[in-house]
Parts: sequence; C-alpha cells; structure tokens
Amino acid sequence: MLGVYGGTFNPVHYGHLRTAFEVTEFFQLDQLRLIPCRIPAHRRPPSVSAETRFKLLQLAIKGMPGWIADRRELDRPGPSYMVDTLASLRQEFPEEAMLLFMGQDAFNGIEQWHCWRRLFDYAHIVVMTRPGYQKQISSEWLHEKLTQTAPEVRHKPSGLLYFHTVTPLDISSSNIRALIRAGRQAKFLMPDNVIQAIDQQKLYQTGY
Repeated sequence: MLGVYGGTFNPVHYGHLRTAFEVTEFFQLDQLRLIPCRIPAHRRPPSVSAETRFKLLQLAIKGMPGWIADRRELDRPGPSYMVDTLASLRQEFPEEAMLLFMGQDAFNGIEQWHCWRRLFDYAHIVVMTRPGYQKQISSEWLHEKLTQTAPEVRHKPSGLLYFHTVTPLDISSSNIRALIRAGRQAKFLMPDNVIQAIDQQKLYQTGY
C-alpha cells in the first residue's frame, strides 16, 4: 500500500512527521511519499525555494524506512496540482492501493481544488482528524465515497473517503517562521538537523 502526503513543508516540523508516522503504522504502508509543492495553487508561493524545502524534508525523514521525499512536483512546470501528481504515481503503481492523506482544513476546501473529483480516480482520500472531530461532508457525491472501515481501503486501489484520528500537535509552519523571524529557537518543534540547516543557511529570517 502506497501513501501520499503533500504540502509546502515550509518548513517541515514534528506535526507533519508525527501524523506521517501514525498513518504509516496504522495502514501498514509499504511506502510513504512525502511530496513538497513547488508552486501552491491556493496560496502565495513560499519565500524559501522548493529545492531548499525539499532538502530540509530529506534531512527530516533520514533513516525512516519506506519514507521517500518525492520531487515530482518540483520537476513539473506550472502550479502543483495534486490530481496530476496522483496520475503520475498511478502510472508507476497501476495496481497498488493508494492513500492520499490530508488535514481537516484541506478537506473542508477540497471542492476548490483543481479537478477534485478526479482525485478519487487515482487514490483513496484519508482525512487526518483531531479527536472528537465531527465529519463535515458537503455533498451527497462525497457521502457516497465514505467508508467507516479501514480494511476496505486496503482491498481497492482507489475511490473511497475515510476519516482517521491522529494525535493533535499544535505546531504550525507559520508559527515556526514567526519564531525564527523574531530571533527565537524552534527547538523541539522540528528535528535538530533541520534546525541546524535553517540556522546555517539563515532561512526564514525574513519573508513568508
């Protein structure tokens, strides 16, 4: 089973990594592809380059078996649309069950995504939620995709919607960037090797 975890990772932090670990363990993933976005379709581009964010991600997941920092969105021109990313992965893994992981906020805005219904042609969508989260499903079309059982996503390659509770860590990339701009330390919010690289390269001292 293949997992897909996308985002700007601007910068990567333990909130990303802990949820990635939990879904890897729960779904018994053979492989997790963490895919930095080159040009976000729904927000302004980060001031730190995609290549730099990719290298920080590589540092963060070093030594994690089955975790791969995937650069396909960096190497593709134009905005980074997840539907294109999943289509390219499906070409490589035609029979594999594929899970696209996203947070609650991303799912709540999914109908604004480019060709969003086609995401289900390529993968299942797993929404990572906080404990006690009340499902917010905006359309009957999405309701028809919903499954309550995790084993079901293992037996089909794509097409289902599943909600999975993860440990809530109140860590955000925007707060980390604000700390760094203020000259403060992000200790225990990110891996030490990522902090060291940010300090050495003087990243996030200004800008978004």
